[in-house]
Amino acid sequence: MLSIGVDIGGTKIAAGVVDEDGEIIATTTRSTPATDPEQLETAVADAVAELRGAHEIAGIGVGAAGFIGADRRTVRFAANLAWRDHPLAERLESLTGLPVVVENDANAAGWAEYRFGAATEARHMLMLTVGTGLGGAIVQDGVMLRGSAGFAGEVAHMVVVPDGQWCGCGLRGCLEQYTAGTALVRAAKRRAAAGDALMGPLVQAAGGDGRAIDGPLVTGLAQQGDPGARELIAEIGAWLGRGAATISALLDPEVIVVGGGVAAAGDLLLGPAREAFAQNLTARAHRPLARFVPASMGNRAGIVGAADLAR
Repeated sequence: MLSIGVDIGGTKIAAGVVDEDGEIIATTTRSTPATDPEQLETAVADAVAELRGAHEIAGIGVGAAGFIGADRRTVRFAANLAWRDHPLAERLESLTGLPVVVENDANAAGWAEYRFGAATEARHMLMLTVGTGLGGAIVQDGVMLRGSAGFAGEVAHMVVVPDGQWCGCGLRGCLEQYTAGTALVRAAKRRAAAGDALMGPLVQAAGGDGRAIDGPLVTGLAQQGDPGARELIAEIGAWLGRGAATISALLDPEVIVVGGGVAAAGDLLLGPAREAFAQNLTARAHRPLARFVPASMGNRAGIVGAADLAR
């Protein structure tokens, strides 16, 4: 049975035909008209029509950033797309004639890692996606955890520092403000502006302007062995480990899958995360430690996970 997975990003819609083994058979892309829901739906339907031309499709799974209702049909709120209590599944079904399931994009990526990627041997998984922001997905005993309203898994907005850094969600001290790419860049720029000598190579690599430092630059220099960049990545990793320990006190996962752009730093990020996790985990002397592993599905995860959840 073939299904179509659609991954709606801020600038690009990626869609693919996926088989039961999680293999992508065909793909296509469209630009994302983020401010116009009707144009966005038309773009998705157009991508689906292209893929259906050569394949028999049973259904469509759509992964989108935002709060997805427990019905898996309604986008309750999306910060970067023009959706408010929007009946996305119903609209796409009318355009395509196929059944549609809507899922949070982090859940879709996490499900792909659970079914076909880095967590295939686990029953209890936590996925943390460390990119510009922080995404989360939780699988408990083989079931995607969605909660009563569909909003479960938003680990980014656990408050870890009371009255801490302001977050875009309106709260202060959210985990995302200490673990994501924005936190990495903010720390680098702050230290560069203060004249921290360890930031010298980063400033030089940014063309002499500390304000031009970005996440890929920090990650790249860290991989090349730069001490300052490595220190910045390690700080992010330590916060990630502390947050994972708090989540594990409640959910007790077997494996913690770490993906996203910052995760390209590999053990420079995961090493400090593992160490901080062990130091902050309750009853750590009497329980097995969850394994930290890098995500393996890459950019395919959103498409594959959405398609499999639809199936």
